[in-house]
Amino acid sequence: MELTNQQTLPVGQAHAWEALNDISLLQAAIPGCEGITPTGDNQYEVLVMAAIGPVKAKFKGKLQLENLQPPTSYTIRFEGQGGAAGHGKGHADIRLESAGAAQTVLHYTAHASVGGKIAQIGSRLVDMAAQKMATEFFETFNARLQERYAVVAPTPVAEPAPAGLFARLVAWLKRLFGG
Repeated sequence: MELTNQQTLPVGQAHAWEALNDISLLQAAIPGCEGITPTGDNQYEVLVMAAIGPVKAKFKGKLQLENLQPPTSYTIRFEGQGGAAGHGKGHADIRLESAGAAQTVLHYTAHASVGGKIAQIGSRLVDMAAQKMATEFFETFNARLQERYAVVAPTPVAEPAPAGLFARLVAWLKRLFGG
């Protein structure tokens, strides 16, 4: 499985780097994370409760940070065991790109393989679960960044619907409801 994406973080690059290396912030942001414990230099033991399709399990794993280039990039190597549910391992390359004083673009590419019951579920469900976890992580992570650094969330600007689309929608609703 490969998962590549990018996220815009609402803080400068130095704060983004600091947050990505803050164990308590990461534990709060990782869905189902029950603990992150340092075991050595840039090495951690992680305990995560995860649900992938119909398979739910507690995964005990190891993380190792490599190729650290503060405040720009690093690689995370990971492996985890979920008992009868299966196992997984892989790595993720993380790169931060400054987008101004108050924004950083985080680029990531994760490569992972799974085995056991998880692998039997099928790659589509595994991919969907991974994408869901990434989405939940970044939603929580961004919210925590906003709290920590007193960032004001931008107000979304509603774009007007094209007149033709709106008119067609109104006409369709009138036909549907007899009005």
